[in-house]
Amino acid sequence: MRVEGSVTAISWIPSEAIDGLPKLPFELGVGHYDEPPPDRLEQGDLGRLRDADRFREANLLEAWIEVEDGVIVAASYRGGGLVGSTTFRLGPKAIVVPGVAFEVLRTEPEISGDRVRFVQTVGGRAGFPAPRLVKGGPMFRIQSATAWTTLALTLYTDGRVEHEVVGASPFPRHWIYDNDGVLAQKSGTVDFKTWYRESHGDNTPWGDADSPTVVAAAETALERDLSRNVLAGYDKLKRRKLAEGETLVEQGTEGTDLYLLLDGVLGVEVDGQSVAEMGPGTMLGERAGLESGTRTATLRAVTSCRVAVIPAELIGERELATLAADRHRED
Repeated sequence: MRVEGSVTAISWIPSEAIDGLPKLPFELGVGHYDEPPPDRLEQGDLGRLRDADRFREANLLEAWIEVEDGVIVAASYRGGGLVGSTTFRLGPKAIVVPGVAFEVLRTEPEISGDRVRFVQTVGGRAGFPAPRLVKGGPMFRIQSATAWTTLALTLYTDGRVEHEVVGASPFPRHWIYDNDGVLAQKSGTVDFKTWYRESHGDNTPWGDADSPTVVAAAETALERDLSRNVLAGYDKLKRRKLAEGETLVEQGTEGTDLYLLLDGVLGVEVDGQSVAEMGPGTMLGERAGLESGTRTATLRAVTSCRVAVIPAELIGERELATLAADRHRED
């Protein structure tokens, strides 16, 4: 019997993810942020997305095992990596600069009883120069920083398939798709400043180090639709930044605003107990609009966070009710 499985990571640049002088080409329309990837991947989607300049890297980890009488007799990798190009627009003309793909790193399949674990790192860098001061030697670099993901896939003799995110670069955003091609997880934070200064040379998996990453469950399809529509139609929404440990709202206080988590991880606390952690793309605070304007939970930053404040009147009551129904009840 053959057991097969896969996990995929797509690394892309969301809007508002870059700070400082490197943001200038994006603001002038010379460079571009990436449109969010799809909620589900079908056969051939990665190639089409790459050709359309929709992502920076993609890590496709596929593997299989052969099982005879309950014993694993063979195991091997498939898949690999895709590194996208970067399109610069100068008036009516476009310049396409191919990215630089690094060697795909793979460990030997780790066979342990009824399972085999596979680990794969994919990454590279943009082909265009990015002169900057960096941390560590040499102090000045011309090449752009390195982006990557390290994924693990475990196949079981009974057909089960599990995945995990072992590590990833601090930038850009990484979306993780499960064995069925469904968006399952997201990297919780993006840190452009750290990535720009430190992700080079030995500070990458091709040197001596990987970077652990905070991963959060993906939001619902309704939240993705609402956030895209709200951000597209109301570009003057108030933004808030929270430091790690800072409180966004307190249980029992009054308020009807909703919050769209742009970056970071927010913890949900009820009666002083932690009940959930929410990642980027999540819309929070919907119950206050349905329950007389009283906050039913405390929202506290697990990491540094950026949120957009959404007046309740911008979201219909039906959508509020659906958001509340989709969320697990606090009790």
